[in-house]
Parts: sequence; structure tokens; C-alpha cells
Amino acid sequence: MEFRDLGAQYAALKDDVDVGIVRVLGSGRFVGGPEVAALERELAEYVGVKHCITCGNGTDALQLALMAWGVGPGDAVVVPDFTFFSSGEVVAAVGATPVFADVLEGTFNLDPAQIAPACAAARGAGLSPKAAVAVDLFGLPADYAAICAACEAEGLLLLEDGAQGFGGDVGGRRACSFGDISTTSFFPAKPLGCYGDGGAVFADDDRWTELVRSYAVHGKGTMKYDNVRVGMNSRLDAVQAAVLRAKLAAFSTEVDAVNERAQWYGELLADAEGELGLRLPCVPEGFGSSWAQYTVVLPESFNRDALQAKLKERDIPTMVYYPKPMHEQEAFAGACLTTSGACPTTKSLCQRVLSLPMGPYLSQADIERVAAALGSML
Repeated sequence: MEFRDLGAQYAALKDDVDVGIVRVLGSGRFVGGPEVAALERELAEYVGVKHCITCGNGTDALQLALMAWGVGPGDAVVVPDFTFFSSGEVVAAVGATPVFADVLEGTFNLDPAQIAPACAAARGAGLSPKAAVAVDLFGLPADYAAICAACEAEGLLLLEDGAQGFGGDVGGRRACSFGDISTTSFFPAKPLGCYGDGGAVFADDDRWTELVRSYAVHGKGTMKYDNVRVGMNSRLDAVQAAVLRAKLAAFSTEVDAVNERAQWYGELLADAEGELGLRLPCVPEGFGSSWAQYTVVLPESFNRDALQAKLKERDIPTMVYYPKPMHEQEAFAGACLTTSGACPTTKSLCQRVLSLPMGPYLSQADIERVAAALGSML
């Protein structure tokens, strides 16, 4: 069994993917060009924003947004403590200070009530709060109504990290449309993934879009040899654009399929949730998830390592996202702040979360096997 079966996806989409790749090979345009431009138009239309700028990967996408805003030394950026490293890495990369805030146990996403304390901690350290990063973790959009209100009260720009959330929605409004700038990743295992690295930035603001496009190509001005600022080299290859266009055409069907599989898990694990203390992922009313991961929370003091080993013996792969809070990462030692209490919900989740096999091509029989094995071991 595969944790996320990309081979099965390729088999299902092979004809369209192969046609797209051959089209690029015949064109001789391998970096940028019409394939990338077409993908950017299609992505912007899908998300419902004015502009999409593709780039080399999801981490670059986040950093490009911060660069467009001029975030740098002396600034603070609020970041969830429970997330992938890049959400905070990019803050440090531009010279600013990440302030790690706790998350909601039910959704794994940034707790809006922690934004104000994080800003207070930043100001107390002599920093200027500039922005907040909200991560759509495991496919579920964050609580943007509350987060936007908290950011407005603190005068913060909002950066939506939709690397895992592409395809999710709130009330029909799609992920990657909620931030002042939003980003996503096309890493192969993401809900919409290519066959290498790739990312995108989404925005409605014309000036920020112009800056992102410039920074992504060595700070170019009117042409690539007119360099008006120091940028980076972060462009999407045309072959990856062709792959993504083929996958985007099938993406809505895949989102429906992965939600069906999440429902199967929920039904099969309901008894374990009620009687054995397992907590299943929660999708609040009005929210839709693209299920980048299906993550359960094990009972307190449960031996997760032993459970993973037993499941592996039955050819059932699992993953832990994430085993360590961001504020405990050695890379941030002495270079970050946290809200008071050092994020207890994050600490608890890091010890208890477990992600199960998931994806739109996972069979019902496989899900039944995973659920039965897990239930028997709790």
C-alpha cells in the first residue's frame, strides 16, 4: 500500500499528462513560455483571484510574498507553531523574527485568539509586527473570518500558506484566495502536485504582483537584463506546467473522491473515536478540505512508535506531521519568540498525531484494512 499513490494517479491521467509533456518537448520552450502562462491563467480562474505567478517551489512562493511586502530586520511575523518548517524559515530568511503562536486542537490551524498575544510579545521585544502566516494544514482552510479580524485589529498583512490546502474552501470560496497574498506548493504529494518542485503566488494587488514577478527573476525590470532589485531565480519549468494543467483538469473530481474516502475513514473509525479515545480530523460546518493528509490524534500517553511499527508489519505506511514544535527547532534557537505558555496544544499534538494513507485513488478495501488494523491496536 502507498501512503499517497502517485502511480495510480498517473495511470488514470496518463494520456493527458503524456500529451502535455510531448507538446512542451516539441515546442522547445522549457522555462516559462505559453505553457506556464496558460497554467497561471487557469490557476487564477480556479482560485478566484486576479493574478497567479508560478515559481520554483512553495517555499520560494512564501519568501517572494514577504519580499514584495518589504518584510525584514526589525519586523515580526506571526507563524503557527504546528506546521512545516518553511512557514517560519522564510521569515528568518528575509531577516525578520518569527513569533510562534499556538493552534486549535480541533483543526490543527492557527488559533486566531493567539495573534494579539503574539503581537504583544513582539512589541515587548522591540519588534514591529508586520504580518501573520495562516497555514491551511492537512487540506483544511484556517478560520479566516476570525484571523482576518485579528489581523485587521493588529494592523497585520495576512499571508495564506495554502501549500496543503489547495482545493479546500470556506463557503464555496476557495483556498489561496483568503490572504492579502496567498501561496501554494506543487510538490508531488500535495493535493495538486507536479513531477518535481513547483509553487505559485496568488494576489489581487497589481503592485505586489509586479514585485513578485520581478523578485522571482533576479529582480528584473523591463527585461531580464535590466535588474532593478536583488531577487532570486525561481521559475516554473514548462514541463511541470503541462503536468499541472492535465492534473488541474481532473482536480475537482479528485477532490470529490478524496472527500469520499475521508467519509469512509470517519464511518469505519467512529467506534474507535467513541470508545478508545482516538480523535478523528474535524471539518467545521461550511468548510471543505482537500485532505492533503488524513491525520488522527492518538490517546494521551499512547506508544505511537510501537503502533507505527506494528502497522508497518502489515504493510500499512504512516507518517508523523509534525514531531517537533517550530519553536523547538534548533535553527530558530535564540532567533524566535513564542506566545506565553510556549504553545501547549502544539506540544501535545506533536506527541500524538498520526497520518494514515490517503488520496483519491485509495481503494475502499485498503481503507477498510487500515481502519481495522488501527482499531485492533488501540
